[in-house]
Amino acid sequence: MKTTVALVNSQGADFSLEEVELEGPRADEVLVKIVATGLCHTDIHLKGFLPEEMFPNVFGHEGSGVVEAVGADVTGIEVGDHVVISFRSCRACGPCTEGAVGYCDNSLLLNYMGMRMDGSQPYSKDGSPVFGNFFGQSSLSQHAIAYADNVVVVDKSVDLTKVAPYGCGFQTGAGTVLNVIKPTAADSLVVFGCGAVGLAAIAAARHAGVGTIIAVDPLESRRDAAAKFGATGIDPLPAGDPDFNVVEKVKELTGGGASYSIDTTAISAVVKQAQQALKPRGTLVALGLGPEEYAIDAIDLLQTGKIIRSSIEGDSDPQEMIPRLIALNAAGEFAVDDLIATYPFSEINTAVADVLAGKIVKPVLVW
Repeated sequence: MKTTVALVNSQGADFSLEEVELEGPRADEVLVKIVATGLCHTDIHLKGFLPEEMFPNVFGHEGSGVVEAVGADVTGIEVGDHVVISFRSCRACGPCTEGAVGYCDNSLLLNYMGMRMDGSQPYSKDGSPVFGNFFGQSSLSQHAIAYADNVVVVDKSVDLTKVAPYGCGFQTGAGTVLNVIKPTAADSLVVFGCGAVGLAAIAAARHAGVGTIIAVDPLESRRDAAAKFGATGIDPLPAGDPDFNVVEKVKELTGGGASYSIDTTAISAVVKQAQQALKPRGTLVALGLGPEEYAIDAIDLLQTGKIIRSSIEGDSDPQEMIPRLIALNAAGEFAVDDLIATYPFSEINTAVADVLAGKIVKPVLVW
């Protein structure tokens, strides 16, 4: 079948709406007509990072839509179902059987290589293969091939435009709080970088009743968004105060250091601040994708028993986490709808520019 995709033709190129061929679903696959797709920093980062030989490529991993066809071996998903699409996992390896599907032994092949496990690609253009199957969906497209393990059926009353980001960004931030650090009212949390992931973490922290929540971001608009979830905002680079120390300010607000910190910035100096702002035996979860190495404060680490760790997708299982977040949202306990700005797919490059400039928090592309 023919469909339109937001194609990246070469490393670092802009998205280009182009018509391609998409194979029908194989026995283990699901064909979804996409309604909306969240644009994630991972899409933007990898289109400028993957080697040239992996282009042209169709990205997108926060899709939502309506099922149009189901392969013969797929159960529990029917034509007409409304779905949110997330990351893939094999559901059979050691980590998967232990419930840690984000750490699937086959994650690299299933999510990042732009092809099926047999090396084929579902997309082609002018007879040549196009890399796709990104996160088992490549949902920056009018139609996407997905799988039973990453397709989550949702109630048809749910606004698919609002829940598309639950497939990755909102799931990662909220899951880091609810699944990984599991804070209580006696704890404090500081989030460095208040984009979609950071604000989702703050929204989840409010739901969890965390006693003190701090949002560190240079953009006033992001700090204002965090304040709606009860967070105290800190500008790490206040004008006219070259001696301002964000670590000392966090310690002042938390009475000696935060119980937990989350970094979404992937800026090495900021990651170090997130470590230093912890109280003894506190935990930092680094979520940002970017540099190959981070600098840490080794003396601080060795003398305080602090923990530095990461998390993939907030240690979430999409089959459990996405319905959970949708239910919390319906109950007013995860009120992230206002973080979303919608764009027609024809304005995808404008959406990229706006989110990189900090004008918006979460762009969602709509057909």
